[in-house]
Amino acid sequence: MLTRRFLLGAMAAVLIAPAATAQEVPVYYEADGAALAGYDPVSYFRSDAPVLGLPEYAVVWKGAEWHFASDENREAFERDPRAFAPQFGGYCAYAMANGTLVGTDPMAWQVVDGRLYLTHSPEIEEMWREATAEYIRMAEAHWPVVLYEQ
Repeated sequence: MLTRRFLLGAMAAVLIAPAATAQEVPVYYEADGAALAGYDPVSYFRSDAPVLGLPEYAVVWKGAEWHFASDENREAFERDPRAFAPQFGGYCAYAMANGTLVGTDPMAWQVVDGRLYLTHSPEIEEMWREATAEYIRMAEAHWPVVLYEQ
């Protein structure tokens, strides 16, 4: 059941979204260089919904520009960026479970066990939530392979 549903969902993700092109660094970002489309990564953990960051509170990490809503959030990120950065470089966690790099919607997200996971769209996020633990396991197995194939 999981395999059939997963394959159908993964095919839908690939069909409805252009594949993200691999960049020189393992972080998905917009054409302007902003990770998370400018949303504050710390806000995913400290608010009910992500908050747009401001360029004046930006830092560059892993080749992407990360924006923050406050100096306090920027400092928290600078102390431990891996605690706040999305898993799989911000690529769609659901697609990564199938070994594919697909861009994400910063409003389609979930924090699981203190880690931020993004998906391509709210529709993909719904499928992701049906078997999150299994998808995480599959994505973690694919991530190093996909990352180093690029």
